Amino acid sequence: MPFHLQCGAPRHDLRAASAVLLAAFTATLCVASAHADPFSGAHEHTLPQVRFEHLDWELACDNTRTCRAAGYHEEDGSTTPVTVLLQRKAGPGEPIVAELRLGDFDNAAPMPPLLAMRIDGRSLGTVELERGQPSSTLSRAQVAALVKAVAASGKVTWQGGGQTWTLSGRGAAAVLLKMDEFQGRLGTRGAAIRKGNKPNEEVLPPLPPLSVRLARVPHGEVRPIGRDAERRLLAALRKTAGSEECGDLAQIATGENAFVFEPLARDKMLVGARCWRGAYNEGYGYWVVSSSAPFSAAMVTLLGNDYENGVIQATHRGRGIGDCYASDTWVWDGKRFVHAESLTTGMCRGITAGGAWVLPTLVSEVKR
Repeated sequence: MPFHLQCGAPRHDLRAASAVLLAAFTATLCVASAHADPFSGAHEHTLPQVRFEHLDWELACDNTRTCRAAGYHEEDGSTTPVTVLLQRKAGPGEPIVAELRLGDFDNAAPMPPLLAMRIDGRSLGTVELERGQPSSTLSRAQVAALVKAVAASGKVTWQGGGQTWTLSGRGAAAVLLKMDEFQGRLGTRGAAIRKGNKPNEEVLPPLPPLSVRLARVPHGEVRPIGRDAERRLLAALRKTAGSEECGDLAQIATGENAFVFEPLARDKMLVGARCWRGAYNEGYGYWVVSSSAPFSAAMVTLLGNDYENGVIQATHRGRGIGDCYASDTWVWDGKRFVHAESLTTGMCRGITAGGAWVLPTLVSEVKR
């Protein structure tokens, strides 16, 4: 089955949380990077993926070579929040599809059922909002006109109910160019921005999602290991994480923090402990540890905040009001935790509670 997530920083938030938020909300480029199951051994994959951000636009392309480009309003307070998502699958003949979403984070006014779309003052027809929802899919003609306009600094607006929503074109050209490059469309007839005479058949093909097996984990509790063994375990974990990455480990000895144990296999257990805590995020370290001393520990993540039935999740908000999140998931395959999903919900632009979009860079099919 496909595995999907619908899903002020003092002290350690500024350090540990920055590891996930830096990847989530800054211009990080990792095309065809070596993507490793980071802390669980030599289980490595070379997966194409990219996350790129420039001004009011961002791009997330996942390991299937599907790309999602999101544009927003200018963040200067002069326009009502709005965003557009351009999605394109890999392979020849795949169109760009677009979805419009109006901001409703703190807008109590009812959404008009019909919007007039204009580009540089020219009518592009109407957009009908889904019933009770501030969103709609654009027509193919509207998508083509929108892409051409934002790539050339054209003005794209939607009007209705006495309101106007204006999409920024700042950064769109760079993002669309990066999308074409990632999918191998530069110079082809179907390129979004830099068209040429190369046939569309030369573009890169789609790839399958990462296949991950979710192994069964035992039920029940891990027996208490005793005070002396706990000290030895703490020493083993500290070899994998320094005080900067997991400062709260020191509080295990004082009783202000505690280990959590979960069974994984006959000779392995999962150990969790709080690593850092801030104003609105906290992160737990998770380690795969041998069941008895001397404890051999392999770190999975220091950013987790939930574990259940072989699945570790790390979900962090980009800022206190909760309009943007980043999320990662690791799955136990019987030997190690495999990094199975990584996504954000887009820029922190006050579009909607929980974030406007699902922008993955890593997707998996998890089989039980």
